[in-house]
Parts: sequence; structure tokens; C-alpha cells
Amino acid sequence: MTDTALPAAGTGAPVLLGTDHIELWVGNARQAAHFYRSAFGFDVVAYAGPETGMRDRSSYVLQQGHIRLVLTAPLTPEGAIADHVRLHGDGVRSIALRVEDAAAAYEAATTRGARPVEEPHRIEDASGAVRSAAVATFGDTVHRFVERNGYAGPHLPGYREDRRPGSGVGLRFVDHTVGNVEVGRMDPWVDWYHTVFNFDVFQEFDENDIATRYSALRSKVTRDARTMITFPINEPAAGLRVSQIQEYLDYYRGPGVQHIALHTDDVVDTVRRMRDSGVEFLTAPAAYYEQLAPRAAEHGVSEDLDHLRELGILVDFEENGYLLQIFTRPVGDRPTLFYEVIQRRGARGFGKGNFKALFEAIEREQAARGNL
Repeated sequence: MTDTALPAAGTGAPVLLGTDHIELWVGNARQAAHFYRSAFGFDVVAYAGPETGMRDRSSYVLQQGHIRLVLTAPLTPEGAIADHVRLHGDGVRSIALRVEDAAAAYEAATTRGARPVEEPHRIEDASGAVRSAAVATFGDTVHRFVERNGYAGPHLPGYREDRRPGSGVGLRFVDHTVGNVEVGRMDPWVDWYHTVFNFDVFQEFDENDIATRYSALRSKVTRDARTMITFPINEPAAGLRVSQIQEYLDYYRGPGVQHIALHTDDVVDTVRRMRDSGVEFLTAPAAYYEQLAPRAAEHGVSEDLDHLRELGILVDFEENGYLLQIFTRPVGDRPTLFYEVIQRRGARGFGKGNFKALFEAIEREQAARGNL
């Protein structure tokens, strides 16, 4: 990537249809699949490994609503997957984007400045064919273009059906996926998404919006106006102590996906079921809900405030409505990847009014780790 890259004249951006799947490279895919099935309610729908002809990896595909996660682990200590897990721990390797034409999307992206990772290729089995290609984005993360028109298999060629139902908790689709990058690299990556994919900046925040007495961050939200695929990009800002973004960069050993936001139509029910299944969430202080009560009444919040307080769900208000959100603790031993559960009641933003409460909750976790 170059900071001054511009699209070639007359070259359109890749035409995206939506998010196809998100692939995590993990240390133990079988155990990770059990966690996401038992705690997050995902169904296991497909498997690939030595039994299906893949000799170097084991992968489980999980589905809930329109959300599809692929959990992949190495079977030997050599190779790209093992190297990735050794360096980063469990983390997102690929944000796969559905397209009509993978070769055209790859050609458009690379012409407009994306670094190629995997050239367009076709894979097939008895269920049909899929075409795929990949380009690099921040850190060791990639965007995979997936063209699966007419493919009838459970995921991709090389995977077999492996159905083990989860409980389901009401998660419906990926709302947004957030990347953390080094200080000074947010704007170049925002420019990259505009240059390569024609994403626009939907919202932006700086240390005046997202700060506590100890730390701060800057963030810009890039979005494809047609599909609403959304990638906020964060960078640390100067503060008295180590920012949560810098802590992520230190433990992840570089830029990567910080969190994945999953949409639900009933955040109270979803969070209650997830908590009962063992998911750990960040909590807000009682004072937050004391201050929230009059604003909730003013904006006609229909949820029971006692339930929101009990579960630690945050509320933010906008001109067009409000949103409800909550964040899990990191899902691995390293303080890196976590999840957001979000419900939108007209609001299109990202909880600007909750940033201080969220930051303080994360700082309490940092302090407990001795990293603040």
C-alpha cells in the first residue's frame, strides 16, 4: 500500500454483494467451534480436514442467521496458518466478500492499488464450482473475493456437511468489523478503502470524542453506501497511559481486527441467553444508568431500563432513533479480539455517547492485567 495510491483512469471499484464469511485462524479449531456453538449459539454446518483431502488444516464452518464464521487451525507446526497463530494468537485472517465475478473484483482491486495475495482460481466438486481470489489489507488480514453463483455445497469445495445445531441466540448478520492500526496509519488505510473499494467516510471521531483521563483513540468509519459493508478503522491517540488500541497492537503484534459487531433484533434476549451460556461481557457503572434514565424516557426507549442495567447494555441516541450495544470481554487469552452485540432502533451510528463508558470498562480490564 502507498499513501498516495490513486485508481487507474476508467477503472471501476470491485462490485460487492455483501459479506460472505469471516475466517479466524486459531490454535484449536475443534475447541473453538465448541465454544462458539455452546456460548454464542452457532450451528456447526460444515467441516474440512484430512478426511476431506485437506492435509495441513482443520476447519469448521459455523452459521447463525446470515453470519458465517470459519474456524481454521493448523495440523502441523509449519506453514502460514501456524505462523499466524504463533504470532497473533487466535484472530481474524480473512474478511470474505461476496461478488458476482471474483476475477473482475481482483483485477479492479489490484489495479486500484491493492496488493495481490491469491490470484483468481476455480475450485469444484460434485456440488458445483466456486471462484476465489484475495488481496491484502491492514496487517496480515486479507479480503477474499468469493464467487459462488449456483454452488450447492455446504460452504466451499473441500468441505463436507457436518450439522450440529446450536441453541441460537438471535444473532442475524454482521453489522460492522473494526480494524486497529498503528498510530499515524488510520488515514492512509481510510484512503486505501476509498481508493480500492470506493468506500466513503461515514463518521469520524477523535480524542475529543473518545477519551478518558488516561487514554484516547481516533477512528474513522468507512462504508460501502450500496451494500452497507462497514469497516471502522482505529488508531491510538496520545494519552497519559497506554491506550486500549496500543495494548491490542502490542499483544496482536501488529494491526488486525479488533472486534466484530453482530446484529440482533432483541438485544436483551440475546445477551441474556449468551450470558447464561457463559459469555462474559464488559459492565458499566451504576452511575451510567442513573444518567441514562431521563434521556431514555425523552427518546421513548421501549426496553425495560432495569433489564438494561442488569445486563450492562449501553444505549446511545441519535436524531433518527437509538441503538443498544454491549461488548464481550476478549474471547481468547490475549486481550485482542472481542465481539459487540448491537440492536438498532433507527440509529445508524456507532454509539458515540457510549465511548467514554466503554473506554473506562476496558481500562478496568487493562488495569487488572497491569497494562494501563
